[in-house]
Amino acid sequence: MAKNDMKELFDALTLLEKENGIPANLLVEKIRQGIEKAVRKEYPDCEDVRVELSPEDNKFEVAIMRTVVDDEPIDMNEINIDEAKTVSKKAAVGDVIPFKLSTAQFGRVAAQYAKQSIRHDIKEFEREKLLSQYEDKVHEAVSATVLKIEPATGNATLRIDKNEVYLFKNEQIPGEVLKEGDIIKVYVVDIINPDKKPAIKVSRTHRELVKRLFELEIPEIYDGTIEVKSISREAGSRTKIAVWSKDKNVDAIGSCVGAKRSRISKIVDELGGEKIDIILYNEDPAEFIAQALSPAQVVSVEITDEEARTCTVIVPNNQLSLAIGNKGQNAKLAARLTGYKIDIKPAEQPDAVPEEKPADEEAEQ
Repeated sequence: MAKNDMKELFDALTLLEKENGIPANLLVEKIRQGIEKAVRKEYPDCEDVRVELSPEDNKFEVAIMRTVVDDEPIDMNEINIDEAKTVSKKAAVGDVIPFKLSTAQFGRVAAQYAKQSIRHDIKEFEREKLLSQYEDKVHEAVSATVLKIEPATGNATLRIDKNEVYLFKNEQIPGEVLKEGDIIKVYVVDIINPDKKPAIKVSRTHRELVKRLFELEIPEIYDGTIEVKSISREAGSRTKIAVWSKDKNVDAIGSCVGAKRSRISKIVDELGGEKIDIILYNEDPAEFIAQALSPAQVVSVEITDEEARTCTVIVPNNQLSLAIGNKGQNAKLAARLTGYKIDIKPAEQPDAVPEEKPADEEAEQ
């Protein structure tokens, strides 16, 4: 490692600091420790090694501290008085003086050892930096810029706070077409593999993304006046969200919709046109279930088994298809929202009409 090599290294560290925000002074200390380890590996008997690094003036010096003796040195920790005089004319027996080493003396093995140590420490610093950046973002919605889309897989590379993050195809809203330069909201699900090479898992299909968007757009939810009780979602198609106001003077549904649908429209637009049913939560399970089947009208709800959480719902004949929904979607979402298995039946049942099967609650994301 000649001085020119160190200058290049110092310049690289300065660039690294500018581009990635990694403080150069911390890396210099890591490099100093790495070089010290390399010296000790080549000179294992040395007790006191000094390494000086100064990016400001490109200074790079390595020395072994040796005690001046008047007889034959027993190892590298001692130096004879006559040789010491060539280093410092004022040297006296008992003094400890620096015996400088040529940096080229380390050879390839020592230099490579230092580089490996530096490389490891830089990776560790970047790992810690990434964790510190995202620990407070887990389970939150953040803005991300789409950098590129892989044609073969449909996976998207996003930029969040100068970091590149993968949004896999199965975490994208079905039917949405992302383009380079788009700014989107994603939900930070978790930090994967935090102890080694951490990665950030983000999603646009997670139901909690809807909740975070409501918090961002509706002040009454953010400040706790309106509470989100539960959410069920089929990403890209429909979401049901149950809300309840702690203040009798605040209309939970009206606050979520906003004047001229201004608030809910922003959320729908962010989700690519996904339909959102805002349901008024009720502590009475029967009332809540009836609300959850909106937009269908309900004649009656009978809780058939409270422990098993099952119920039978009667709807007008002309509301049966609406209550069940396309491929049973409305009934399934209502079941997830309320936690009840819902058996939907028409008010009048002709013999030719088969009995509808219950909508079972499905596993949450």
